[in-house]
Amino acid sequence: MFNRLTSPSKLKAKGIMGMNQRNHSYIGRYNDRSKYPLVDDKLKTKIIAQEHGATTPALIGTIGSQVEVKNIHKMVKDWPGFVIKPAQGSGGKGILVILSHKDGVYTKPSGETVNEEDVERHISNTLAGLFSLGGKNDVAVVENLIKFDDCFDGFSYEGVPDVRIIVFKGYPVMAMMRLSTSASDGKANLHQGAVGVGIDIATGKAVRAVQFDLPVTEHPDTGKDLSTLQVPHWPKLLTLASSAWEMTGLGYMGTDMVLDREEGPMVLELNARPGLAIQIANGAGLLPRLQHIENLGTPKTYPTAEERVHYAAKHFGVHANELVQGES
Repeated sequence: MFNRLTSPSKLKAKGIMGMNQRNHSYIGRYNDRSKYPLVDDKLKTKIIAQEHGATTPALIGTIGSQVEVKNIHKMVKDWPGFVIKPAQGSGGKGILVILSHKDGVYTKPSGETVNEEDVERHISNTLAGLFSLGGKNDVAVVENLIKFDDCFDGFSYEGVPDVRIIVFKGYPVMAMMRLSTSASDGKANLHQGAVGVGIDIATGKAVRAVQFDLPVTEHPDTGKDLSTLQVPHWPKLLTLASSAWEMTGLGYMGTDMVLDREEGPMVLELNARPGLAIQIANGAGLLPRLQHIENLGTPKTYPTAEERVHYAAKHFGVHANELVQGES
């Protein structure tokens, strides 16, 4: 199940899409630039997601100027854990995860501690645009720490696993789960060392796993067998991802979601320029699936999110006849 892609000819045969083709043929063609602020700014994403009935992590507060930086300690006083992220960040940059804090000592998922000045410095850097798209001045967003579902015990290390689904013209076409590791410092970012697990669109089951683009069969920190991963609430997650098309109007995007132990499926972020590592995690290319949707044309009555999920499960699953169970 976890075979490595070894040659350019194999990559081409599997329909692997490169960066230039992604930018020109899909992002440039299907994403209206006027819609970018809806997903490039995490505060705006949170608002539109909530307006469409989606659950998002609780907003503790925001810090928008240097004079407000020291307010962070009072802001999080009654919140055991929290996350600070740049509103316009990308690629997981600038995200500070705090698991607990006491007497001015803040503990990260790795067990490393930082003091009040360290937290303030991180926020100051965020406001200065150190982590934002284009280096523009930014806002620090402070959110409640997600309590990930117990079903993922052992699959993630010191951090919250998330689900990335590529959505094209409202159809979920490819999915993966990103699992944090000690190397990724509790963050679900593949470039920083998180494990990417390809997920079968039809069933929510693992099909392949990689770390640093190399195949793995077990979680590097916990030893958990990654092939046993099964994402619960899969039909609901797919429908939530599919509905992001109605939320944003973006034709090609990445949807990042989490499963909270108490709140269930949540929208974490939406991305107008999703990366391509999801193909490596799945051992399959995006192009055949994208071209399949393009060939459908535009019907007079566009399918609902549920209908699009049903179609994707039928045509893009590991076994084409293995439909999502429990869909409406």
